Amino acid sequence: MNSNSNGFGSAGAVAATEYIRRHHRHETGGIQCSSVVVKRIKAPVPLVWSLVRRFDQPQKYKPFISRCVAQGNLEIGSLREVDVKSGLPATTSIERLELLDDDEHILSIRIIGGDHRLKNYSSIISLHPEIIDGRPGTLVIESFVVDVPEGNTKDETCYFVEALIKCNLKSLADVSEGLAVQDRTEPIDI
Repeated sequence: MNSNSNGFGSAGAVAATEYIRRHHRHETGGIQCSSVVVKRIKAPVPLVWSLVRRFDQPQKYKPFISRCVAQGNLEIGSLREVDVKSGLPATTSIERLELLDDDEHILSIRIIGGDHRLKNYSSIISLHPEIIDGRPGTLVIESFVVDVPEGNTKDETCYFVEALIKCNLKSLADVSEGLAVQDRTEPIDI
């Protein structure tokens, strides 16, 4: 499993490693790859979670999704069909909600169909509170496992999926931090 961190000190890296160990376990087969991407967001967990937990509205922060039609009441087993913007090697994705934990701030999805190359894709995203520049912030960890498509290597597949996740998490940070500025809180004394 690869891991990408964003300039954490040793204490931050230890915390991230512990969160990954506790919440981001993926069983990988011989033709699969798995990785973890970590992002710090200068916005409090409840604000970031309000975007992430919306299984029915991923386009609020995921820039490659143009439309989402969800079925069900946002509970485990609910399905969504997302339309992917042009420019990616995909047009649609059908996804199932595997886990939605509002107490632990964990969301997991599995792709079960669609027109794309991400077969047997499963991801987990978890949010963890931390102080960034004296204010409430969020440590976001997203991990995945996916089959390696025929004609690709594990490294190529992981690089592609990591790039998509990094783009999504940058957009999540931009949206969350923009909303946080509108609702500024006082610095926390440490």
